[in-house]
Amino acid sequence: MCRWFAYLSATEPCLLEDVLILPDHAIAKQVHDRFLPYLFHFEPDADRTATKQEMSLRNSPYNLDGLGLVWYTTARAEFGECTGPRPVSYKILRQPQTDPVFRSLCAGTAAHAVLAHIRAASGASAITTYNAHPFAFGRHAFMHNGAVAHFAAVRRAMALELSEKAHECVKGTTDSEMFAALFFTYLGEGRGEGAWEEQYELEEMRRCLERAVGTVLRLQGEAMGRVGRAVEPSSLNIAITDGEQLLAIRFRNSATEHPPSLYLSTRAGVALNRKFPGHPDKEGVDNGAGNVKTEEEHGDHVIIASEPTTYREEDWELIPKNQCIMVGRDMVIRRAPVEVSF
Repeated sequence: MCRWFAYLSATEPCLLEDVLILPDHAIAKQVHDRFLPYLFHFEPDADRTATKQEMSLRNSPYNLDGLGLVWYTTARAEFGECTGPRPVSYKILRQPQTDPVFRSLCAGTAAHAVLAHIRAASGASAITTYNAHPFAFGRHAFMHNGAVAHFAAVRRAMALELSEKAHECVKGTTDSEMFAALFFTYLGEGRGEGAWEEQYELEEMRRCLERAVGTVLRLQGEAMGRVGRAVEPSSLNIAITDGEQLLAIRFRNSATEHPPSLYLSTRAGVALNRKFPGHPDKEGVDNGAGNVKTEEEHGDHVIIASEPTTYREEDWELIPKNQCIMVGRDMVIRRAPVEVSF
């Protein structure tokens, strides 16, 4: 499975190099390494060996099929073309640490909202830049870790659910982008040409996401029913942002099986910012960059990531299975169950 990282703060920009490259367990290094605190002990099976095998199955140690990055800037707004931040993207198919453009961008870019994703291609999906996440729809960006089960059997039916505009935006061949287009079909329903340039209440976004999940589960049931097969569960760890708000879910439609890992922190950003004291990898050690602010001055922030990017475990919590996290413009975190029947 893939790995992803999301950062949001209304007041505290992060330097991309600090959050994506420099830590020992930054996402740029998760192409071949895992750090999964709490996961062994979360909803364990009676058979601990089965729990370990299941965790490994949905948290692959190899993510070699592309890196994508979205960060938000106000450049277009400053030139009068829109209001609010808009996404800028960069995608590559090589190891991120060997890409000089990626390293240069990260060294010279700070942002209040960042999504980053490293891909492990599922099934026979092609390895192309079009298939690298995140996917941008207007001011919104979407990324996914997991898999839509039986995608080959439901792909055509999913495509028929899309609006014409959403269908035109699909450039790749992944289940993730098709699912994103389905979500944005519902989000823009009846709202006209500029629907994806608008900002929406998080509860409305949650309802549209739950509707998309429900549609996929229905189509899977119909497709498998026609051939007399049982429906396999889908893993849907999803993040969506408009540059000022963030919504994420950790979901798998199974009573006993677990989704891929997903963690949340409201404290790790201090150690991931060279302006502040602390170190992402070592306790009691400073980052050596010459602190210009105290820890108390760091702004409110939220990080949601497939794996912690700092090793201070108490700064992270494992998001419960089938939970939705919503972070508003006020940086208040709201939680709700993913209300989809299965």
